[in-house]
Parts: sequence; structure tokens; C-alpha cells
Amino acid sequence: MRILLTILFLLCSFLSEAQTRLTIVELNTENLFDTRHDTLKNDYEFLPDSPRHWTRTKYWQKLNRIGQTIIACGEDSSGWTLPDIVGLCEVENDSVLFDLTRRSLLRKARYEYVMTASNDTRGIDVALLYSPFSFRLIKADTIRVIPMKEMRPTRDILHVEGEIESGDTLHVFLLHAPSRMGGELYSRPFRMHVMERLCSAIDSLRSAYTDPKLLVMGDFNDYADSPSLQRAYEHGLINISAGVHGRNGAKGTYRYHGEWGSLDQILLSGNLRSWVTDCRINDALFLLEEDTKYGGVKPRRNYNGMRFNNGFSDHLPLVLRLQH
Repeated sequence: MRILLTILFLLCSFLSEAQTRLTIVELNTENLFDTRHDTLKNDYEFLPDSPRHWTRTKYWQKLNRIGQTIIACGEDSSGWTLPDIVGLCEVENDSVLFDLTRRSLLRKARYEYVMTASNDTRGIDVALLYSPFSFRLIKADTIRVIPMKEMRPTRDILHVEGEIESGDTLHVFLLHAPSRMGGELYSRPFRMHVMERLCSAIDSLRSAYTDPKLLVMGDFNDYADSPSLQRAYEHGLINISAGVHGRNGAKGTYRYHGEWGSLDQILLSGNLRSWVTDCRINDALFLLEEDTKYGGVKPRRNYNGMRFNNGFSDHLPLVLRLQH
């Protein structure tokens, strides 16, 4: 009996000290399109008979490249674990997500997914992959972004609510803000419009829940000190990804004309700040290539102009690790 009680005591002690660990990834996939035309969308650029010659072979290479990228994000100094939550930008539709999670290198990861169905003219959306073993989906909904004057239809915001192993509820928001086409000043109001929609949704959430745990991530098409991000900070969000670097030379998630910058961001509510153990850019060597024009390295993107580069993405992924 004494031995049994000792075993039970040790087991209870172990369980009480057990911690919830989450690995979260954000990645702009750079045009993850299938090869079929959607009659309601302007996806002609990524069809077999387009100038890009977007064939089934290239499509499946791309899927496996994205799968390889996600898998690599699970590696750190203490070993490897499959990422628990993955936010993806620039994915075309449900069939692409099905192929990615069921038929690519990720097929044994057993990811589930949810995504938006926006009015974006090119047909690109955002999607969240999650492991049902560490994130139990409670609900998912789309926050519609109605375009303002002179603004083209854009991606909606995805909101996903789920329970993690500790029993805490995590609210994840995923967005892909309008690009800087036309110039930063011209397009700034469009990104501010999306941010105001996000902040309104967060306000509603805070009125319905007591001190909800919030995680906001995506391609903001803005930098950490941009006005749209400043608005997020005014709403109590902390940019945990501001200023993070990679381990192999990346000083941002994106490189343009030789200059590194981070258009991708991960923001947290204050009640998650103490959970953070690490946030970094995954610049694994296979995701990089030599920048022959400006020196150093750059993301090994899928296309250089119209030339197929058989790469991964023009963005590098952000990796966040939480422990509680």
C-alpha cells in the first residue's frame, strides 16, 4: 500500500508540473494556387496555359515545399515537435488545403484546417492549420471586411476559438491586409480600415469574455512601427515578433531590393506575454539563396519574375513558442 501511495504521489506531482507547450507558425505561402480556373476569380496567372505555365507538377512541388517549410519550423535547440497551429496567407481555396493536409508531405501530421472565403479579386484567402491533439476547435468564424471607397475587395479576417491542453481558451485571429500597391500613403487607409475591423472584433470579444487570451498574426503589409500596428498597440496588443531575426542572416521575413523588413507580425494580449519562450524567423538554409545583386542571402522564392525558381516562398515563416 505504501508503495502504491508513493507512486500515486509521484504521478500527481508530475501531472501538476506538466506544462502546456505550443509551437505557432505564421507564413505567407506566395501564391498557393491550384491549376484550375475559378470562373469568379482572376486566377489566370496560375493556370497551365498562362505565361507562368503553372502545371500540376509545379503545383505538387509547391505543396511539398510548403509542407517541408512547416515541418522545419518544429525544430529548435531542444529537439523537434510538429507545430501545433499554422497560419497561412495566400492560399486559394479548400481543395488546395485538402491537398496540403491530406496528400502532401504533411499527410501524416493529421492537421485539420479552417479558412475564409473572401471576395478578394484574385481569390486568395487565409487559412489556419491546427493539430486536434493540442488545439480543440470550439468555433471558427469570418470577420467580413467591407471595402471602403476606392478599395478593392480584400481578404476577410479569420477568427478561431480553441481549447489548449492546459484548459485555457485561445482566440486566434489571422489576417492578410491590403498590399502597398499604389504607394504606402495611398494604400495606408485600406490597411487602417482592416485594423479598425480587427480592433472592433477584439472589443466585442472582450465585452463577452473576461480577459480573453488573444493571438493575432498574419501578413500586415506593414512594419512594426507603421500606423496600423500602432492602432493595435493602443488596443493592448503586444508585438512579440518586432525585431526578431533568423539564425542564418535573415533580419526580416521579406527582402526587397536588398533591404530586409518584416511585413509579417505576431501580436499577443498582455496575459500571454509571460508564456513566451521564443519568437524567431525560421531562415533554415534550404529556405534561402544567394542574393547575387545586393549580396548576402534572400528567401528562395517560387518565382523570380516570370522565371520558375522551384523555391518555397518570398516570405520566411515566423515561429512562436509558448509554454504555460
